[in-house]
Amino acid sequence: MGLSKTTVIPRWKSGLGERRLWTRIAVIGLVLLRNISLAAPADRELTQEYSACLEKANGITAEMINCMLAETRRQDARLNENYKKLLSKLATERKNALIEAQRAWIRFRDTNCTFYADPEGGSAARMVANECILNATADRAKELQLLASDQ
Repeated sequence: MGLSKTTVIPRWKSGLGERRLWTRIAVIGLVLLRNISLAAPADRELTQEYSACLEKANGITAEMINCMLAETRRQDARLNENYKKLLSKLATERKNALIEAQRAWIRFRDTNCTFYADPEGGSAARMVANECILNATADRAKELQLLASDQ
């Protein structure tokens, strides 16, 4: 169905109204995405505390970000534990390679996830950026755990 010459397209009184609409749409999309990503928490080994926190947040963006920050701290501790365990099992040359790989991974994670924190995206963009850091950290923690168990 195309637009005719007489079709009236509503105009927003200001760009602010349109921006709010898109922000709401983005938040709804993120909530749906979050629900999809919660379907596989065992893959990332996210904690029950995180799931409970998100449920308690009841879709409030600031509360969800707080949940993500707390879970990121837990996952970072898990990552560091697995990193140290793997380092202790490696010969000196391999240790140096792991140290360089870890430094490169941190730079990548931070740069990549900072990209998602679009200043024009409001709280929805901050939520996506925090989720990026959380998921990357949890994935790396699991990767290091698997590597440590193979050594």
